[in-house]
Parts: sequence; C-alpha cells; structure tokens
Amino acid sequence: MPDGESAGARRELPEGTVEPVFVPLADGTRLALSLYLPVSDEPVPCVLEALPYRKDDLTATYRPEYVRLRDEHGYAVARLDLRGTGSSDGLAVDEYPAQEQRDLVEVIAWLAEQSWCSGAVGMYGTSYSGFNSLQVACERAPALKATIAIYATDDRYTDDVHHMGGAYRLLDLVDYPTYMVAMNALPPVPSLVGEGWQDMWRDRVDGMTPWLLRWLEEQRYSEYWRHGSLRPAYDRITCATMLVGGWADGYRNNTFRTIEALAAAGTPHRLLLGPWSHMSTATSLPGPHVDLVPVMARWWDRWLRGLDNGVDDEPALTWFAQHSTPPGPDRANVDGEWRSAEAWPLAGASVDERRLGEGSATYVVRADVGTAAWNSCAGSLPWGQPADQRHDDADSLTWSWPADGMDLLGHPRLRLRVTSSEPVAFVSAKLCDVHPDGSSSLLSRGLLNLTHRDSSVAPAAMPVGEPVDVEVELETMTWVAAPGHLLRLSLAGADWPNTLAPPSPLTLSVDESSSVLVLPVSGESTPAAPLPSPQEPAGDGHGEGVRWWTERDVLGRVTACAVDHGSEYDVPLGSVAEHYAGRVEVDTETFAQRAASSAEFTVRWPEATVRSRVEVDWTADAADFAVEVRLGTFLDDEPFAERTWSRTIARDLA
Repeated sequence: MPDGESAGARRELPEGTVEPVFVPLADGTRLALSLYLPVSDEPVPCVLEALPYRKDDLTATYRPEYVRLRDEHGYAVARLDLRGTGSSDGLAVDEYPAQEQRDLVEVIAWLAEQSWCSGAVGMYGTSYSGFNSLQVACERAPALKATIAIYATDDRYTDDVHHMGGAYRLLDLVDYPTYMVAMNALPPVPSLVGEGWQDMWRDRVDGMTPWLLRWLEEQRYSEYWRHGSLRPAYDRITCATMLVGGWADGYRNNTFRTIEALAAAGTPHRLLLGPWSHMSTATSLPGPHVDLVPVMARWWDRWLRGLDNGVDDEPALTWFAQHSTPPGPDRANVDGEWRSAEAWPLAGASVDERRLGEGSATYVVRADVGTAAWNSCAGSLPWGQPADQRHDDADSLTWSWPADGMDLLGHPRLRLRVTSSEPVAFVSAKLCDVHPDGSSSLLSRGLLNLTHRDSSVAPAAMPVGEPVDVEVELETMTWVAAPGHLLRLSLAGADWPNTLAPPSPLTLSVDESSSVLVLPVSGESTPAAPLPSPQEPAGDGHGEGVRWWTERDVLGRVTACAVDHGSEYDVPLGSVAEHYAGRVEVDTETFAQRAASSAEFTVRWPEATVRSRVEVDWTADAADFAVEVRLGTFLDDEPFAERTWSRTIARDLA
C-alpha cells in the first residue's frame, strides 16, 4: 500500500469547517451529526462514522483524524451520535439493535442528497463503528460504496466482549458492560439541544436498561447474537470492504475468514493486519506503527472517487509477520516484518500435526490459571498484553517441541480426547514461545466450554467419566520462531480472569495418544510495500494514572485481579473527567466468583456540570449469576436521578 502521488497522498488544502446539524428521520427522531466540510467548488464524497460514545465530549479528542481527512484529502466527514446517545433523540436500548441499522440507512441517504456531497458515501470506524459499518453494508444502502472496518467482529457470540468458546468473558464485565451504563446515562449537550436538555436527560435515565442484563441472560448462541453478525452470510456485502486488524486485538479472528468469504462472493476487499492492540495504529502498544489516514484515503479515492490509483493491482493481504519477542504487559514493539499475498489461504500453506504423546495425563483443575495472560483483547492500559507465562504454564499440563524454522500463520487447532469428573467443564489451550532463558510469550489461546463441544445453540452436559473427542480452535496467530526456541502447548481447565472459571472443582484426563495439535504453516508471500509512518512519534505516557495488580489471599484461598485508572482532558465545549475501577475474585477451593466495578464520568460545560456514576456487583456460585447495578446522576453536584436493577439468572451449563 504505497503512499504515492495520488489523491490519497497528503495535500495542502484550505482549512474547512465543522458544523453541528440534526438529521431528521422518518419517525420524527433527530440524530446529532457533526459535519467536517472541506473547502471545495464541487461536491465531494462523504465518509460516515456512527458511534454511541458521545462525539462532542468523551471522544471529541479524536478530532485530528477527521480534520486530516477533510483538509489533507478533501473528504467530507460525518460523525454521528447514535439514537439515544450524545445529543441524539431516543433511547439506547441495546448494542446494535435493528433500529440502528434502519437509522443509518436513512442517514446515508440524507448525506448523499446534500448539495455538498457527490452522492458517494463511505462508512468506517474502530470497534463499535467498525461493527456497524459491516452491519450496514449488509443492508446495501444505494449510496454506500465502500467501508473500512477497524478492529471489528463478524460474530457477536464467539468474538465480542461477551463469550469465548461458550464461556462468559469475566474480565470484560468490569470494563465495557459497566461503563456503557454510565455513558448512556449522560445528558445531551445543552448548547446543541437547547432548553429541553434536562427533560431529555430525565427521560433517558428513566427509560434505560443496562445492556449487560440481556447479555447475561443470553448464554447460548441464538437469534439475539445472530443479529448484527456478518458470519456466515458474508455474501450480503457487495460494496468494497477493507478490514484492519491487530494481532494483540480481540477481534482478529474476523480477518482471514471474512476476507476469504468476501473473495468467494466476488466482493472487492483488502486486509491490513498489524501487531496492534485495540488502539490507534499510530500509537498502539505494541508497534511498529502506521499512519492509517493516507491508507484509508487511497481506499476511498478508488471506491468513492473512482480514481485509477493502483489499489486494484496491489496484493489483497498485508500483514505483520511477528518474530520471537520477549513478553511484557506494556511492550512497545514486536519484532517482525511486513508481508503480502494475493489471497487467503496462502498458496503453499500446509498443516503440521503433533500428537501429544503415548499415555494419559490427569489434571486437577486450578480455578485461577490465566492471570498472566490477562484478557484476550489488549488495548489501552490496564488492558495490556500478556506477561511472562511460565508460572501459568507450571500450573498446567504442558507439551513442548523444538521450534527452529517454524513459520506459522492462521488458526491452530487442538483435537483432544478428554474425560471430565463433572458435567460442566472447560478446556483452555495456549501456545507459547519459550525463550532460551525460560521466559514464555503467549502466541495464541483458545477456550472451549465442553458442554458446547457440538453446538452453542443446544449445549449438552459432559458424560461424567467417559472420554469425549472435542476440537478447540485457538485464535488466529503469526509467529516466526528464533533459533533455540521451543513451542509449548499449555492445557488447563480455566483461563481466568479472561473468562469465567467452571462452576465447581473437577478433574480432567487427557488421552495423549488420541490428541493432536494441528499447526497452521504459513505459505507463499512477498515483502510488503512500505507503509506510511505516523506524522508524530507515539508518546510514552501509556501507563500514566493506571494501576493493575493481582492478589493472592493464601489462607483465604482467594485470588483477585484489580484495575484502577482515569483521566481528565479539555474538549471544544468544556472538559471531561473519567474514572474506572474493577476487581474480580475467585475462591480456589469452591470456584465461587465475584466482580465489583464502577465507572464515573464528569462533564463540565459553561451551562452546567453533569456527572453519572455506576456501580456493579456480580457473583457466581455453582447454580446462579446474581447482579446488581446502581446508577446515580448529578447536576451541579446535586442528585438528579437514580436507578437500581437486580437480577438472579440461572447458569445454563456455563
């Protein structure tokens, strides 16, 4: 993806404008929109980003990207508050509801009809706005010509913040599901909405329900999760689609399988897969870093402007092949090289099968194995990268092989014959790069709730004491091994706190002679063309104001992981303060678990200071989940409105 002399290259254009407007929908709802309009004598294409994260305050610091797309590349940029969020009308009833896709189809049609727009619209964004870019592409809005989905999923059940292998993602509970309650309880911006903003705020608080309550209820794969998932019906997308993924990000499983399916459907596509976590490609821990703005502009130039800029002739896949690198939760860079190929699967790709052994192995499950692996979606600290795995490895069953010459790319798979002493059991599999000094770097992980071995639609209890054949798919990975390194497979019965531990103590037995590790051997590739570097080097302040720690109560037999972090910053209409805290615990004797979390946002405007605070308490015993959510909102430090929700939900083979 060269940054050559095209309309996608940086240009010196006059500075454009930023205009707040409201888009009227057919049902009378108004959605708040910020328009970044370039100086132009002719209509220009428009790119849309639609988020629930409050464009005018909590994410107003993202503004430089939109200004660059406007002033360096001549695009109109539309930034939208989704229904019920920010300064838009209505209620935010859930993540990706069907109404949201209908709203966005209307917004795209409205943008295309504006006098400053050429009629061609693109949609893009990171995480949530990457997800809904794919979702809206499935709706085939006539004016939508291309999308760019950054760190997005194609499967809301298997590859989002909710479940992994049929097990609940525990650590995520103290992050996204908590802070979205507080965020959705903030009011619209007074200077944009006018006198009725307090009435809108009260209606918003009175009418809301925390999204996480529904997420806890939907423990099986169902139509609820099918809605908003691209998988398996990829042929619904016909507009040109670019994916950007990161090897440290939690949504990387979307990448190769989606590109393969889009190619089969004849849809123009592109994949850029770097070393990044759930952060900007220009500042991510880890790097190396890439300036994504000119890369996106070249894609828009081809599909929104129709320029013959060489995009069609370039390899469809560009990825960073990671080499052996010492582990670290805040490592700045990963060693490796950029590669490219025309299509997935790669020509010459193969598999390397490794039988685990000749005998059998018995394992008494430890509930707290996994603290060094942390969570499977690294991002801004404290959601960092995995630390040295050697202590978790010591509490697991392990097998090792010499790794000299290994060059792996894709999904490893573990075919396992396993026996459980309990009807509900999990298997956690991790692949690690063992360095000559004994340190262990996590390469890939997978987890399977064994009751989901045949189906997540209709899970079935394990037959106690009887061997069962299962397959565990590990997350997609890349690795070029350094000389003298080992590949280690670690097998445990929990990956905590990344996921919930099983409901009760148990023992697993593995038939080694009937169990095989299947490794994806990389195929043919070529060195990738140089990618644009960020205009400014990334700073070193990633860990400021962050605490992240693990505790072990030796006599109490409780292991806990905790985080505490926050920040304050100015925005164009005022200032913002954020604070987050969370703690998860597991009793290593009974496997009972607890999570407690809080999130607080304070927004200061000339008209008022508003605050929302949420506290979540969650427990799990062998039979049930119990959750209480307490919300308080404040206007100029005086209580404004408050709500409490309590639920007890039966564990469904979970």
